[in-house]
Amino acid sequence: MKKTHTILLPSMLPLHFKFLSGVLNGCGYKTELLENGNEKVVEEGLKYVNNDVCYPALLVIGQFISALKSGKYDLNTTALLITQTGGGCRASNYIYLLRKALKKADLGKVPVVSLNLSGFEKNPGFRITFKMLKNMIFALCYGDVLMALNDAVSPYEKNKNECKSKIEKWEKVIFNEFALKNNVNFERFKNRVGSIVKDFSGIDLEDKKALKVGVVGEIYIKYSELGNNKLVNFLKSNNCEVCVPGILSFILFKVDARLEDIKLYGGSSLKKVVLSVLMNYLQKVESVILKNLRKIPSLIHLKSYSLKKQAISGIIGFGNKMGEGWLLTAEIVDLIKSGFKNIICAQPFGCLPNHISGKGMLRKIRGIFPDSNIVSLDYDPGASKTNQENRIKLMLSMAQKN
Repeated sequence: MKKTHTILLPSMLPLHFKFLSGVLNGCGYKTELLENGNEKVVEEGLKYVNNDVCYPALLVIGQFISALKSGKYDLNTTALLITQTGGGCRASNYIYLLRKALKKADLGKVPVVSLNLSGFEKNPGFRITFKMLKNMIFALCYGDVLMALNDAVSPYEKNKNECKSKIEKWEKVIFNEFALKNNVNFERFKNRVGSIVKDFSGIDLEDKKALKVGVVGEIYIKYSELGNNKLVNFLKSNNCEVCVPGILSFILFKVDARLEDIKLYGGSSLKKVVLSVLMNYLQKVESVILKNLRKIPSLIHLKSYSLKKQAISGIIGFGNKMGEGWLLTAEIVDLIKSGFKNIICAQPFGCLPNHISGKGMLRKIRGIFPDSNIVSLDYDPGASKTNQENRIKLMLSMAQKN
């Protein structure tokens, strides 16, 4: 199957996942990142997934089924890949919901591959190696770098679409580096990040002001244009400089949460050593990214994961780790302290972790930072895009007034 099948990937983070696709291609798999993102996706999702299930599950499954029904793919040589996170999030059950939906849509013969690090499912034709895992980390970090540069620089560029052309240029370079060479190491990553930042430093900028808006929330809705109705594009069209925290903080949080479990409840000393080594390595990668990105004046505000964690000590407990957990609160606080006092907290309707550590913490955060301007937006199949945009415009008008 490795030689014959094409594996389809969902588009949660289009740029980041394109690099992940390159990593898998470099390991001998044939993959394709899905780009179908129309109303048909929601229709298919509603047809095969109960609407009580969270919106990201509906979109991911709808996107897969819509693609398989499009006629573009040979169903005898197509497979699907989906992540399993574990823990208390409903995302752990996506894979079972997907298989059930495929069977209901008479597509049950299409195999589903689980991408997880917890040993939930073992696929005989797909194995995560140390080299693959290392390259996946670098792939996601490259996505963070390009996303941060695009968000910080594009609102001020003198020559329209110059930022976009540089993104496309580096996208090809990085994808090919994974897909063809497949030998990215720490030094190569460090040099490449430096070259990318240097390239973006050469963009001519206008001397103008833009409203600073931070975007936080549930991981899929926060990043996916399909999930948040192209939220970042809408904000940029309204003269905003947007800051969306990168996914590396989330990876660090997930590793740190396992360490926090051992600290609070006890556990294997070997597991603690392995997790500590991984945590130190990820923080080493993070320091390279921050050191280079801070060379761009508008990105001086970026802070490390450890500083974000320190900032919410006494505000929310570190044992709060389901979904985005305390990290969501920390990102809100960090953005406010960094000058992004206007914040959109986006989550699927009924997402329990986000309603607790996002929505549920807003009153406390506003009490500490009374000049913050935060709006919480729910996304689901029945939510009106017009209503969402009107609420955002109201928040922006308050920001202008302030």
